[in-house]
Amino acid sequence: MNLSKSKYCNGVQCKKILWLDKNKPEVKEDISRESVNDNGNKVHEIAKDLFGEHVNIEYNDDLKVMISDTQKELSKNNIVITEASFIYNNNFASIDILKKTKNDYEIYEVKSSTKLKDVFIDDISYQYYILNNLNLNVVKCYVVYINNKYVRKGNLDLNKLFIKQDVTDKVLEKQKEVESNIKDINKFMENKKEPLDMIGENCFNPYDCPYFNYCTKHLPEKNVFTVSGMQLKTKLKFYNKGIYTYKELLNEDISESAKKVIDYEINPKEDFIDKEKIIEFLNTLSSPLYFLDFETYNAPIPEFDGVKPYDRIPFQYSLHYIENGKLYHKEFLGISGKDPREDLAKSLINDIPKNVCTLAYNMGFEKSVIEDLANTYPDLGEDLMNIHDNIKDLMVPFQSKDYYTNAMKGSYSIKYVLPALFPNDPELNYKNLDLVHNGTEAMDSFANLTDMPKDKQDKYRKALLEYCKLDTYAMVKIYYKLLEVVNE
Repeated sequence: MNLSKSKYCNGVQCKKILWLDKNKPEVKEDISRESVNDNGNKVHEIAKDLFGEHVNIEYNDDLKVMISDTQKELSKNNIVITEASFIYNNNFASIDILKKTKNDYEIYEVKSSTKLKDVFIDDISYQYYILNNLNLNVVKCYVVYINNKYVRKGNLDLNKLFIKQDVTDKVLEKQKEVESNIKDINKFMENKKEPLDMIGENCFNPYDCPYFNYCTKHLPEKNVFTVSGMQLKTKLKFYNKGIYTYKELLNEDISESAKKVIDYEINPKEDFIDKEKIIEFLNTLSSPLYFLDFETYNAPIPEFDGVKPYDRIPFQYSLHYIENGKLYHKEFLGISGKDPREDLAKSLINDIPKNVCTLAYNMGFEKSVIEDLANTYPDLGEDLMNIHDNIKDLMVPFQSKDYYTNAMKGSYSIKYVLPALFPNDPELNYKNLDLVHNGTEAMDSFANLTDMPKDKQDKYRKALLEYCKLDTYAMVKIYYKLLEVVNE
C-alpha cells in the first residue's frame, strides 16, 4: 500500500481506518475542525523561518516532481529544506523541516500542540525510517511544538515561541516497530472482506475516528456510547462485557443521574419539573436582569503584545436585559487585526450598571473571561469584578435536573435544552442563521475577517452579531419559560 505520514499514523491508531478509506469512503463522517486545520497551517508556515533562509519544495499532485525537486536541492551543502519529499518502498513522507550540514541530516516535525504526544513520535519515527533506508545519515530528530509560556513583546521571537525537543533516542527505539507496523498494515489491506469491528480506546485516541458510527452500526440507536455524562472508560468496560442496551445498563452499578436519564429514555414520561427548586433559583435573581454571552478565539501564534499562545481573546459580546418589563439589547464586536480586549472591557463596563444581576449559561466561562480582563487591565479591574461577582448561572435548574425532559437526552447543555423547550420555534433555530451557526464558526469567521474583501467582511460582521444576539435571546426565552412553568 502507498503510505504517507498521516496514513501511517492512522494505521497505527487503527488499521481499519485505512481499509475503510480505500473500500468504503462514502461512510466516512467529516469530523475535522476548520479552525484546527487553519491553526496547523499557520504554525507550519511560521516555523519554516526557524532557521532563517530556506528552500521550500512546492506541493505537486505528482509526487515524483516533489521528490525530484528535493534531490536537486540535496546536492547542496548547509541547506535547510521545507517539505523535502522522499519515497522508499511505497512509503512517502514530506519532512516539515530538513536541515543538512555536509552529509548529516536533522529532521524537524512541526506541531501546533503545546505538548509532546506519543503520536508525534510515531510520525517522526516513520520519517526517519524512510530516510535511513535511503542511506541518509540522520543524526538528530526533533519535534517542534508551541511554548505556551512565551509572551509576545514586539516582533515574534521564533526561538522562544517554539520548543525544539530532541526525540532521537525514542525514534531509534521505534524503528523495528515502524517496520513491523508497515508490514502489518500492508497485510491487513489485503483483506477482500471487511474485517471485524474492533471497538476500543483507539476509536477516540489519539483522535476521534470518523468511522466510529459506522463501526457501531450493529448497536441499537440508544446504546452504552450514547449515555450522556458517563466516562469513556466506563462505557468501554460495559461494551467489552457485552452490555450494550439501556435496559441492560439499568441493572448495572451506574450513577443515579445516569439511571434517571436512561429510565426516561426507556420509559418516556411527562416533563419533570420541581417547581419549589426552580422558584428557589428564581428568587436569587433581581431586576433589572441582564443576559450575557461572550465569543472568544484562541490563536496559536500570539497576535498582540502581552499575549501567550492559545490565550483566550474575547472579541464579541451580546447583552439582552429586562428592565421595567421591557426587553432591550446591546452588543460589541471588535475589529479583526486589532486587540479587541480593552475596548470590549470598557464597553462592557459602560453597558452593565454596577451591582445588577447578570445571567450567563454555564457562567464559569463568562466569569473566567471577565477575570482575565480584570488581570490584564488593572485600572478596569474593580468595575469588571463587580460584574463578575454578580453573575448567576441559568444552567442551574437544568444541571440539577429540577427541569428535565426526554428531549434533553441527559444533557444540560444549552444545545439540548433550547430545542427541548422550544422544538418548533424557527426564531430560535440556529440553522436559520446566515453564515455563522455556532461558536466554532464564529471564532473562525472573526479570525479570518482581515483576509476577506470589504463586502464579505460586512456580511460576516452582520452574521456574527446576529449569531451572538441569538445566544442571549435564547437565554431570555429560557428564563421566561422557567417563569411560565412555576406559574402554571
